[in-house]
Amino acid sequence: MTSTSTDPLAGRTILMSGGSRGIGLAIAVAAAARGANVVILAKTDTPDPRLPGTVHTAVDEIERAGGAGLAVVGDVREEADVERAAAAAVDRFGGIDVVVNNASALNLTGTADLTPKRYDLMQDINSRGTFLLFRAALPHLRASDRARVVTLSPPVTTAPHWLGRFPAYALSKIGMTILTLGWAAEFAADGIAANCLWPETAIGTAAVQNLLGGDETVARCREPRIMADAATALLDLPQDRTGEVFLDVDVLREAGVTDFSGYGGGDDPELDFFVDELSS
Repeated sequence: MTSTSTDPLAGRTILMSGGSRGIGLAIAVAAAARGANVVILAKTDTPDPRLPGTVHTAVDEIERAGGAGLAVVGDVREEADVERAAAAAVDRFGGIDVVVNNASALNLTGTADLTPKRYDLMQDINSRGTFLLFRAALPHLRASDRARVVTLSPPVTTAPHWLGRFPAYALSKIGMTILTLGWAAEFAADGIAANCLWPETAIGTAAVQNLLGGDETVARCREPRIMADAATALLDLPQDRTGEVFLDVDVLREAGVTDFSGYGGGDDPELDFFVDELSS
């Protein structure tokens, strides 16, 4: 698909996994505010009493922000659902320019206590879901004049203090990174730029509040808005910027942002997983 606007995101179509709430929703709304079309594939057809938002309320927010949205109720683990989402994006908007691999499962249980069922769930949503979404979009990305992939996954590490903390989760998330960096090389000749984005600090979402420490932890988290600003800044980079793993603050610094205090987190923000210290 070709855009005639001077804004790199205006008129572009984004296919995103997840996005009913949290970081994914923030990215979707930020892109929509710049005129993007956003197609969200998520299971959240009805409200969850523990977590706000559905795929339908997400589309409402996208459209209020000024973009066009499309909700596809489905499971990123299911090939048929993913293919249906890609087909719906093309049918509604004429193509796919950007894939955002956002859906993810978090389970920090150690090996002895992690059941095979929960292990499979993490691998299926995280690395396998990333593979399925990209593969379904690939023919349409090849047809775009500005094809991009953004995967929310961390820098590759072999540090024992990270791998030994939660090997199964680390495998699923670093697997997302390996796939994305692999696609950057595999499809360089097709002009598909593929990069990863990861937060320097914990991000204050409902999931973090419910699963990882409550109000005290959230007070030390930055807002999802920092990842939205970083993701849109990443999508603004030249097409030859590919095969990189960015922290949110790094891509924002490259865009000219030097003060992150407005994103919250206080004077001593909580570092995210796979990050050992605040960058300068």
